[in-house]
Amino acid sequence: MNFDFKALRHPEKAHKPDNASPPRPDWIRVKAPTSPEYLETHELMRGLKLHTVCEEAACPNIGECWKQKHATFMIMGAVCTRACAFCNVATGKPSALDAAEPNNVAEAVAQMGLHHVVVTSVDRDDLPDGGAEHFAQTIRAIRKAAPQCSIEILTPDFMKKDGAIEIVAAAKPDVFNHNLETVPRLYTSIRPGARYFTSLNLLKKVKDIDPSIFTKSGLMAGLGETREEIGQVMDDLRAADVDFLTVGQYLQPTPKHAAIDRFVPPDEFDSYATLARAKGFLMVSSSPLTRSSHHAGEDFQKLKAARAAKN
Repeated sequence: MNFDFKALRHPEKAHKPDNASPPRPDWIRVKAPTSPEYLETHELMRGLKLHTVCEEAACPNIGECWKQKHATFMIMGAVCTRACAFCNVATGKPSALDAAEPNNVAEAVAQMGLHHVVVTSVDRDDLPDGGAEHFAQTIRAIRKAAPQCSIEILTPDFMKKDGAIEIVAAAKPDVFNHNLETVPRLYTSIRPGARYFTSLNLLKKVKDIDPSIFTKSGLMAGLGETREEIGQVMDDLRAADVDFLTVGQYLQPTPKHAAIDRFVPPDEFDSYATLARAKGFLMVSSSPLTRSSHHAGEDFQKLKAARAAKN
């Protein structure tokens, strides 16, 4: 009989059984990326030593987006200080920040001729400001290299990093996104390193600092949440004056990640969109393959038009 003494000494390292995933329905299937534009984008990222969340998070839309030469840049390395149960990004001790990265991102944006760019990052709890100044430097570099390009950022929560939100907001991104990801009840299992109200308060604080900045947040469906819980999160986001909500299907990156409770059918996503619009969001994107940065440029134009019509 074999006994796992390592597991006895370190129960947190004991082998965890794989979480079986149900078969994917037809509406969630995508084609493998093979276009010449995909390969060109891949080569550009490697040449400038840049990371993308498209690759690191195994986004299902990478083929479509990279064919159109759209990419979501992931700054501050490819190793995260947290271990969220839904995320495919590596967890561990990150390396030092690359001082050339802000300018390299800006150069890539200029070379790709982007009119809208999304910049996200890993969590960097090891840094005194959580990487806020690095975000600000990247925004400023893009403004200089590609003044025609609108900038959307998707940030960590900057938990216990006093002044970090102010640093990023002062750089004036066009859209400030921070995803709540799931309902409060599931935070301990899905986002164990985060706190629901910390994330919610970040979004509110951005609006308090600069009401002209669009705020945005996203949710995953299919983790075991209820419709009533989704509705309550929508109410919380509207109380924080959040402009834009995305809702997409959770897809399990590997069998070691959180299990899929169910595949939410397209008509249910449509009903979430209807509910969100009724609650007052300026913009809603809700579908099985919706992701925070999917069609972000088109959505930004719609967001500006919605604000103009409202005013």
